[in-house]
Amino acid sequence: MNWLYSITSLEIILIGLFILLYIAYFVRVVRTARTLSVGYGRVFLKLVLRTLMFTLIIVALLGPSFGESKREVKSVGKDMFILVDLSQSMNAPDIQPTRLEKLKFELKNLIEAFSSDRIGIIIFSSEAFTQSPLTYDQNALNVFVETLHTGLVPNAGTDFGPPIKMALNKLTEDDSPLTSQKSKIILLISDGEDFGENTDDALQDIAEMGIKLFTLGIGTERGSKIRTRNGFKKDNAGNDVVTKLDPRSLKTLANKTDGQYFEINETNNDINRLINKINNIEGELRDSRQVDVSANRYYYFLLGAIFLLLIDVITNLRVIRI
Repeated sequence: MNWLYSITSLEIILIGLFILLYIAYFVRVVRTARTLSVGYGRVFLKLVLRTLMFTLIIVALLGPSFGESKREVKSVGKDMFILVDLSQSMNAPDIQPTRLEKLKFELKNLIEAFSSDRIGIIIFSSEAFTQSPLTYDQNALNVFVETLHTGLVPNAGTDFGPPIKMALNKLTEDDSPLTSQKSKIILLISDGEDFGENTDDALQDIAEMGIKLFTLGIGTERGSKIRTRNGFKKDNAGNDVVTKLDPRSLKTLANKTDGQYFEINETNNDINRLINKINNIEGELRDSRQVDVSANRYYYFLLGAIFLLLIDVITNLRVIRI
C-alpha cells in the first residue's frame, strides 16, 4: 500500500487530542463507577469502537493507494517556428490598435493552444534573427512576444527567404527529437510583398521534405499610413506612405508547399481556423514510458468510519446502571 500524503502535524494533533480527551473521559467514568460501587467494563466496548472509527478517519486523510497497475504514457507533439515580419508597415493602425499589437495578442492565443508542442520565434524584415529557439516554455514565449517591436530588425524591405531558410535549418538539425517532417511546421506572418530573390530555393527544400508552410496575412485592402515617432512615414517626394495588405506573395508561398493562407483584417480573423488546421496535423511520438498507477482508495476507510459511527450512535451502552 502506498500513501498519497505523509503524516503531518494536523494528524498528530488530532491523535493527541483524541487520546487526551478519551483518557479524561475514561478516568471520569471509572471514578464515578467506583464511587457508586458498580461495574464499568462496558465502557471498553465504546473505547474499541471509537478508536477503530478514529483510526479509519486518520487513514482516509493520508490517502491510502493500492491496486497498482502499469500504464503507458506517451508524449506526442510537433515542432513549429513562427516567422514574424517586423517591417515598419506593421505599425499601421488599420488593424486596431496596430497590426503588430493585434498580432501579439493573437500569438499568445496561438501559443496557449499548443502547450504540448515546441515553438520557436524568428523575426525578420530584410534580415532574419532568432528571437526564441524551440521550447515548451510558454511563459518565456509570451515574454518574447510581448517585447516584439519594429526596431528589433533592420528595415530595408521585406525578404521571406532568410527567415524560411533559418527555420528550415533549425527544424532539420540532427539533435531534433522528431524524425517525421510532417510534424514540423513553419508559420510565416507578414503584411506585404516579398522583395527577396532566394525564396524559391527555400520553398523547393520545404516541398521536398514535406514540411508544412502556413502563411498569415495581417492588414486591410484600404490600408493605412505608417506611424513613426515624428508622425507618419513619407516617401522621397514627401508624401505620406500608405501601406496595404498584399496577400499575393503569401498565397503563392502556401500554394507551392501544399500549405494554406489565412488572414486577419478588419472584418475577418482566421486565427481559430489556423489553430484548428495545425491541430489536425498528426504529431510524432517523442517519448513513451511505463509508469505505476495506483488509485486513492480513501473512501473505503471513510465508509468504514461512517458505518462505525452509526453503530456508535444507535448502540446505547449503559456504563452505570442505577
